[in-house]
Amino acid sequence: MAAKKKAAKKTVKTVKKVAKKPVKKAAKRKPNAAFMKPLTLSAALGAVVGAKPIPRTEIVKQLWVYIKKNGLQDKKNRRNINLDDKMKAVFGNKAQITMFDLAKGIGKHVK
Repeated sequence: MAAKKKAAKKTVKTVKKVAKKPVKKAAKRKPNAAFMKPLTLSAALGAVVGAKPIPRTEIVKQLWVYIKKNGLQDKKNRRNINLDDKMKAVFGNKAQITMFDLAKGIGKHVK
């Protein structure tokens, strides 16, 4: 014969209420001064984005303005940029670069 199983005892757990800590306000993020430092451009890069010293972040923005204005972004693969004569002087004599190579190529042309 099968033995009868004992009924499990039901226990009630008590939950302690914890006082909530006051939430700290996040401090505003300060821009890194190194990114805002104006850099001197080479003649080749200056022909594309302008001759006056500007920060690295602004150089990339101006390159994108030039790319959009002249329709240099590849139609099929939009990550690629077809270089014209002015941009070939900056990025070497390549016919095409990827958008990730933009920031890499700038480093050789700034001080």
